[in-house]
Amino acid sequence: MKCAPLNACLQRFSRGHLGLALACATLALCAGCHKPAGLPSTGPVEVTVMTVEPHDTPVDFEFTAQTESSREVQIRARVDGFLDRRVYTEGQLVHAGQTLFLMDPKPFEAALQTAKGQLAQQQARLYVTKANLARVIPLAKQNALSQKDLDDATGNEKQAEAAVIAAQGEVETAQLNLSYTTIKSPLNGLSSFAKQQDGSYVTAAANGLLTTVYQLDPMWVNFSVSENELLGYRSQIEKKQLVFPPNNDFEVSVVLADGTVFPATGHINFANPAFSTETGTFLVRASFANPQGTLRPGQFVRARVSGAIRPNAILVPQRAVLQGAKSHFVWVVDNESKARQRVVEPGEWHGDDWFITDGLHSGERIVVDGAIRVIADTPLKITGAPRPASQPAASNAPREEPQHLAAWQSGETVTK
Repeated sequence: MKCAPLNACLQRFSRGHLGLALACATLALCAGCHKPAGLPSTGPVEVTVMTVEPHDTPVDFEFTAQTESSREVQIRARVDGFLDRRVYTEGQLVHAGQTLFLMDPKPFEAALQTAKGQLAQQQARLYVTKANLARVIPLAKQNALSQKDLDDATGNEKQAEAAVIAAQGEVETAQLNLSYTTIKSPLNGLSSFAKQQDGSYVTAAANGLLTTVYQLDPMWVNFSVSENELLGYRSQIEKKQLVFPPNNDFEVSVVLADGTVFPATGHINFANPAFSTETGTFLVRASFANPQGTLRPGQFVRARVSGAIRPNAILVPQRAVLQGAKSHFVWVVDNESKARQRVVEPGEWHGDDWFITDGLHSGERIVVDGAIRVIADTPLKITGAPRPASQPAASNAPREEPQHLAAWQSGETVTK
């Protein structure tokens, strides 16, 4: 019997051991994958939950607004003449009665003298006609003069009286024109630059505008409300989802461009009853005390209107509301600490929270933190209450955007 070559024996031995090794590895892998039935692949998801509690929630509405002087007066020349000089400092506060400009008074002084001379002439004429009438009356009674002579004397006396009245009017007009050469401020306010230089000839009709004075206290803040916003508010009021303060007594605060809040609060003192045909909005105006002159005309600010309430409103953190394929939803936790998906209808934002107008009820628990990892009908590990938002809602978070202001237009008082 011949033995096989040594190399062939070694090859058969290696293939046999290799197959045995592969079989053992396969059995070990299968044994590692098999686990007893009923053991979950991962532990429960850790979440925080909150209990839904409806309550009356004050809401603010913010509008883009612009400041306006409550009294903006254009200082104009009322007579034609040469502008002698400006006697105020441009850009400074001026007081009521303070002289701003002086015009050349000489022509007006001369006109006044002429008017006075004409008045004296007419007064002299009146004196003569009165004396003539006094002589004619007794002679007419004695039939020494005709009735026509008496009528003529009486008429001359009346004409002379009328001429004196007209001459007195000319004198008063000349005095007024002379007084107009001294141009004064009619109010306390901030002065603008001079539009005419010293020595310029100004005419009341063409280039009579000299400067402008702006009253700073009080200051007005104007903002506009669209028709869609008004209709939306009216709908929410009818559905008892929104309540305006009694007598529509809203409180308005101003947020400046750098985010600071103007210290004084104001109140709405005017709402235009008609819509603008150009913008489809109507004007609302609030008045603010501004004794220090902090607010200046023309500033762009944010007007925050407070006083409205959403009764029995449900607020949930924004991170608790998830976006599904067709709608928004939250995870509702049942008595067995399992999550069930619930479709909700979100409303406006309120700081870091979201108004829920439909889908949730008082006393229900919803998942807040960890909601994105939740699987339906699986046990949850509730670790506590939701953690605070990274930025408080009361600081720089956006306020609820306005939708409607129907009561401001109608003037109705809305109560619960």
